[in-house]
Amino acid sequence: MVAGSETFRGSLSDVRAFCAVVDHGTVTQAAEVLGETKGSISRRISRLEQELGVTLLARTPRAVSPTVEGLAFHAKAQESLALLDEARETARDARTLPRGHLRVTTSIDFGIEVMPELVAGFRALHPQISIDLLITDTRLDLAANRIDLALRLGSGESQDGGYRAPVLANLMIGLYAGPSYLAARGAPDSLDDLARHDLILSRERLGAAPVRLSDGQGREGHITTRPAIRATDYATVLRLTRTGAGIGHIPSLVAARALKDGALVPVLPDWASRGGVLRAVSLAGRELPARVRLFRDHVRLGLAAMREETGPD
Repeated sequence: MVAGSETFRGSLSDVRAFCAVVDHGTVTQAAEVLGETKGSISRRISRLEQELGVTLLARTPRAVSPTVEGLAFHAKAQESLALLDEARETARDARTLPRGHLRVTTSIDFGIEVMPELVAGFRALHPQISIDLLITDTRLDLAANRIDLALRLGSGESQDGGYRAPVLANLMIGLYAGPSYLAARGAPDSLDDLARHDLILSRERLGAAPVRLSDGQGREGHITTRPAIRATDYATVLRLTRTGAGIGHIPSLVAARALKDGALVPVLPDWASRGGVLRAVSLAGRELPARVRLFRDHVRLGLAAMREETGPD
């Protein structure tokens, strides 16, 4: 038999052919079951015996029968083949049956403000799928971290070469304020009027770098006012804006829940900045598992519903 320190290098098809001969009693019947010729089955068994270095079948002109070594190998081989068949069916089921474990990563902004509602809704529909949600602005490697899906914000061009990266949503960044701020300071009437207001910008808008906006009708403008408050991420900009600290420049999807709850009000709603796109990044392959496809589609539909609730971008 094969030494414990060695690795079996034979063909699984050869092992199946041998087991079929033992199970059915003849090479002829094994060939019929496997859809091969008698000569093919005989060659498979000879190749397997050569690989193992033992005789598995005792051959006579009228019959074949397993040797002692053949019987021992057959018993273990049958167990292994059954486990492999089970593993194969499990892998195939993953493509069609929505179950198992899902690992998703996204940015802090989306992870905190958008994903909880989407994840809760998905779990209500598919309680048999468990989820790990990794919230970080670090671009984690999908293969190294066993991640099924990464929801990434970026420009119109995909930066994820070698991966699937379809666009889930186009992002716009609007101006919002809390009711308490507007009650105390009033609402601006124009972009120029923003100079007298307190602006809250993310780290991407440091210094006096202009914030470019458009009204969707061909007009463009910009804000050069130095912000009153700077934050490292849009989730913090949102929280500061909700407290009445100023007018925040926030992605519409990040602000969607606060708008729905009345905690924020649009400011100069005709004007917004283009914020790139949200992509669903996954490992390339023939077909995504059902759990990944379902979650990706659930996020797409959920984001579309959010945009409808808060009005057009």
